[in-house]
Amino acid sequence: MNNKNLEDEFILTIDGVSKSFGKTLAVNDLNLELRSGEIFGFLGPNGAGKTTTIKMIVSLLRPNKGTIKIGGHSIVSEPVEAKKLIGYIPDNPYIYERLTGREFLELVGSLFGMERKIIAKRIEMLFDLFGVEEWGDDLSCEYSHGMSQKIIMASAILHDPRLIVIDEPMVGLDPQSQRLVKQIIRKLAEQGTTFFMSTHTLSVAEDTCTKIGIINKGKLLALGNPDRLRSDAKMSGKTLEEYFIHLTGEERKVNLWSLK
Repeated sequence: MNNKNLEDEFILTIDGVSKSFGKTLAVNDLNLELRSGEIFGFLGPNGAGKTTTIKMIVSLLRPNKGTIKIGGHSIVSEPVEAKKLIGYIPDNPYIYERLTGREFLELVGSLFGMERKIIAKRIEMLFDLFGVEEWGDDLSCEYSHGMSQKIIMASAILHDPRLIVIDEPMVGLDPQSQRLVKQIIRKLAEQGTTFFMSTHTLSVAEDTCTKIGIINKGKLLALGNPDRLRSDAKMSGKTLEEYFIHLTGEERKVNLWSLK
């Protein structure tokens, strides 16, 4: 089997990627491979390098070193081909304020070259799925954070991407919506969609992900499925939460002044 075929086995390949901002090394020699249908949870404290990694994957930032490929296409040398395969859900959802949710989805579909009939049909399905029929035709400037998040999620699914990249998927969502998002992620993964999901919520990663990576100070410290990480934690005499804190830094002591 030639090298091209080996690369095509992976939807996402991150090979020796580093990114610096001045003297700060935000991502340090990151290596990762994800196959079709995997749900990857990217965990780490604030400033660990999670969002920087995501912005490199979706081509908002360029690595100083290393390569990132989506379905075998380099995000640097073949950005158009690579981006066609990606759906992106940022941590701070933004929709053009003078567009309705429907108009925004129509715009996204047209940018991906979808036929109008297919766009219209999928918008109706997504409106029903996310329960946005009552306000999906209102201007987005009237949306709450959670409402905007639902439209952005719908836009990421619309064109059947092979890889969906999510930065903090549950921010601003009520418990019902969080449950729905988990179900959608699992269903799409069953159909072959791969997920790269950054989250601060360990329980979300444990409940949803098939593979978890823990990053701190730009370096990937642990990688494996939840059962393996729980096993590693147990061998260290810790819970998974304690293991995470152990890897990423000592827990701060809580010493407060007396209010009495």
